[in-house]
Amino acid sequence: MSRQKLKRFEDLRNRHNVIEYDDDRYSNIKSNWANEIFKNSNPINLELACGRGEYSIGLAKEFPNENFVGVDIKGERLWQGSTKALEEGLENVAFARNFILDLEQMFAEGEVKDIWIIHPDPRPRDRDEKRRLTFHRFLDIYKNIQGGNGRVHLKTDNTPLYEWTLNEVLANRTDFKDLHFVDDLHNSVYLEEHYGISTRYERKFSKAGETIKYLRFEWKV
Repeated sequence: MSRQKLKRFEDLRNRHNVIEYDDDRYSNIKSNWANEIFKNSNPINLELACGRGEYSIGLAKEFPNENFVGVDIKGERLWQGSTKALEEGLENVAFARNFILDLEQMFAEGEVKDIWIIHPDPRPRDRDEKRRLTFHRFLDIYKNIQGGNGRVHLKTDNTPLYEWTLNEVLANRTDFKDLHFVDDLHNSVYLEEHYGISTRYERKFSKAGETIKYLRFEWKV
C-alpha cells in the first residue's frame, strides 16, 4: 500500500465525520447517530455505495435541517467525500465505511428517512443478481431501517438494472406505493428533484449519449 493511502486511512480513523466498522464508536452507533455524530435530532438520510459522496454533500447543502450519511466500503473514496465535507464546513453530512448488507448493525428500525442509490454497480451477470442493491434482501433491509416510511430513490445509467428493478423486483412486491419512474431523467419533470446534483458517472455516461434512468417509491405504512 502506498504511503499516501496509508496516510488517508489514518486520516479516516481520526475524523469525527467518519464511522468505520473497526471504529471504537461502531458498536454504539446504532440509534445514536443524533448524539454521537450530528448533535441534533434532525432526520437522517442515506446515500448507498456513495463513492465520493456527491449526493450526500449536495443534499446536505440543499437541506441544512436534515442529516446525510454516505455509505461505502472503499476508504479512498470516503476520504475524498469526508475531506470535501470538512473543507465546506458541512456538519450535517457524515460517512460510514461498511458493507450495505450490514446497515442494520449501524441503524435502528425507523432511524432512517430517505435512501438514495446513485449509479450503483449494476452487477450484470445473472449469478450476481442477489448482490444488486435493489434485490429483495436489500429492500427488506431498507424497509426495516426506514421503519416502513420514507422514500427509496434509484438513479442509474444502466438500462438492464433499471428494467430488472421495475419488472423483476418491484413487480413482485406489494409493500410499496407511489411508484414513479422515467427512462430519461434529464428530459423529465423529475429532474427538479435532483437539485442540480450529478456524479462523475452521470456526467460520463450522459456525455456518451446514455439516458439517465430514475425511479422512486415509498413504503406502505
